[in-house]
Amino acid sequence: MYKNKRIILIVPVFNEKELIGRVVDKAKGTPIDEICVISDGSTDDSPEVARSKGATILFHQKRKGIGAGIRTGIKYALTHNFDIIVVCAGNDKDNPQEVDRLLKPIVEEGYDYIQGSRYMKGGKWGNTPFYRVLLSKVFFLFSSLLVGKRFTDFTNGFRAYTKEFIKDERININQEWLNAYELEPYLHCKAVTLGYRVKEVPVTKIYPNKKTSKIRPFIDWWKIIRPVIYLKLRIKK
Repeated sequence: MYKNKRIILIVPVFNEKELIGRVVDKAKGTPIDEICVISDGSTDDSPEVARSKGATILFHQKRKGIGAGIRTGIKYALTHNFDIIVVCAGNDKDNPQEVDRLLKPIVEEGYDYIQGSRYMKGGKWGNTPFYRVLLSKVFFLFSSLLVGKRFTDFTNGFRAYTKEFIKDERININQEWLNAYELEPYLHCKAVTLGYRVKEVPVTKIYPNKKTSKIRPFIDWWKIIRPVIYLKLRIKK
């Protein structure tokens, strides 16, 4: 328990048997009470590696998308009465040992949603594919303009939410169009537009190699930005 709060780390993964073990190992010895790895249709030994390290494993028999994986983890967290939900990547580009940076503003300052940022002072980043750097910079400007609040790292998936925020009836994570990369920016936009207390904190994001990212230029970029547009234009709720 972290100051009387139960913490779960959600890690969606697809075929990362070489890296998922490192993620689970790094999460050990932190305030995290349970590590929940969601295997999104993995065809390699990712689930077995994570389980051997002590993680809880949830399965999608077929690949549905990272949003669907996070949703499955969130539902598990709510069912098992966790207070704070932390999400990080399964390919070792985030550092779970920095989870305190996400938790302290929630527990000590009353924030509802914490966004990790590699670009803030104190943050670090490296070995990032050029198009991902371009993507994050463009989305920083575009998303900040549309949601009316400045953020430096809109696409960074190392985040933390309170259960109260996730359980808000005005937020519907069960929509099928949120299955891929849409769910995280959807939650980001909802947090801002519904008036929740949101804060960015500096974190580290180092890609193990420049081929690690599974995001496809243009095709997946649209999936990331469309929740901002849809919610702004009230096309979706």
